[in-house]
Amino acid sequence: EQIHDIILVDQSPIGKSLRSNPATYVKVFSEIRDLFALTRDAKRYGFKPRHFSFNTEGGRCETCQGAGFQVLDMQFLEDVTITCETCEGKRFRPEILKVKYRDKDISEVLNMTVDEAIAFFQAHKRIVSKLQIFKDVGLGYLTLGQSTNTLSGGESQRLKLAQHIGQSHEGKDLFIFDEPTTGLHMADVELLLTTFQKLISRGHSLIVIEHNLDLIRQADYIIDLGPEGGEEGGRIVAEGDLKGLMASQQSHTGQFLQKRLEDTSKS
Repeated sequence: EQIHDIILVDQSPIGKSLRSNPATYVKVFSEIRDLFALTRDAKRYGFKPRHFSFNTEGGRCETCQGAGFQVLDMQFLEDVTITCETCEGKRFRPEILKVKYRDKDISEVLNMTVDEAIAFFQAHKRIVSKLQIFKDVGLGYLTLGQSTNTLSGGESQRLKLAQHIGQSHEGKDLFIFDEPTTGLHMADVELLLTTFQKLISRGHSLIVIEHNLDLIRQADYIIDLGPEGGEEGGRIVAEGDLKGLMASQQSHTGQFLQKRLEDTSKS
């Protein structure tokens, strides 16, 4: 009764849709389109927010249906993907690209990285706050218009995390993470830990399956399975806080954590 929802945040692909991207996934693209619709040129041409979407008629390039590319059926050979010759990969009609916000058209905005977009939209707090979530989970290098089906498993996982952080409700959720540090640089692990603390500060709880020692030693409660892998594992060899785990002679994890802390104190 103390948990509103259970949320699994794993590394499975977000979806196969070529039209989903980071900006649409956290619903910041709609606010960017609203901004373009308020410009003088948009009002003069009668363009509404929907005209700045590559998914709707009137705004998208009809040759490629807003995809930015075309797929050629080679019959007995593998299909070939080529850049759309009509829009040159920009996804929109030429009339739409004439509308500029701070000298940038909507296609150029989609090609910005999250870090670049935060600086570009600095005067718009609602947009920046949503983009900042990407940066907080270590995804500041992604472009706003990058297709989500091109993301790695770790990137997909952090994008899902960003979406959940951006949502606000009064319930307390239980998040389950499966190896969230896979492929991350040490600096990104620190960002991930900061994000975890934000979730905890909101009253949520986290269960994390992990081997990264830096993340494990931050946990409030640790359950160490082993003593080995495969058929020689699967048993609880130690559990408790960090101090209790390091005191266990049966826990390989505890011994490695002890060595890590000793090496850290020496340096």
